[in-house]
Amino acid sequence: MKQLIIIATLLISTVTIAQSNYEKGMNKAFELWGNGKPSEAVNLFERIASAEPDNWLPSYWAAQINIVTSFGEKDKDKLAAQLKKAQDLLNDATAISKNNPEIMVMQAMLHTAWIASDGATYGMTLSPKVVELYAKAEAIAPENPRVVASNAEWNIGSAQYFGQDTTPFCKDLERAKELFANFKPESPFHPNWGKDRVEMLLKSCEK
Repeated sequence: MKQLIIIATLLISTVTIAQSNYEKGMNKAFELWGNGKPSEAVNLFERIASAEPDNWLPSYWAAQINIVTSFGEKDKDKLAAQLKKAQDLLNDATAISKNNPEIMVMQAMLHTAWIASDGATYGMTLSPKVVELYAKAEAIAPENPRVVASNAEWNIGSAQYFGQDTTPFCKDLERAKELFANFKPESPFHPNWGKDRVEMLLKSCEK
């Protein structure tokens, strides 16, 4: 019995240490990103992903940084490298967590980044994929605020591009705002972004 207690204690200690290292690593990666060091943050998230092969979150966050920092990138080679890297990371995340609406939103954002960089080249082929991804994500998680908000922003952007009225989509932003108010992420490291963006977009609806 004493041996079993010792073994159990050692196992618990090992798990605690592993969780602690994961948490420390994730917190450090977010800190690097917040301090304007996206490349360092991506590298750390990737190292964590290698150490956590059953966890989709590190690859997800590394992909998001590559996607977010690609918007406005003028160097086509750098842009292509960033988005290819993001796609590889999202593929890894999807392999771990299939039919995950959070990953679908990020995939839609990646397609949007390609479209934003060169609408003439990528608009026709990728726009339907974005619409399909948001529809699928909303079918799985209709109460997820990022799904509702990101879909609304896509629809607003599309309407603006074609010179159409964006007002009908303001109600979707209002709904997303309400969903954010009640949303609780599964852990400190699960996606919880988007509320500030919704509030900013809603200001445009008031004009």
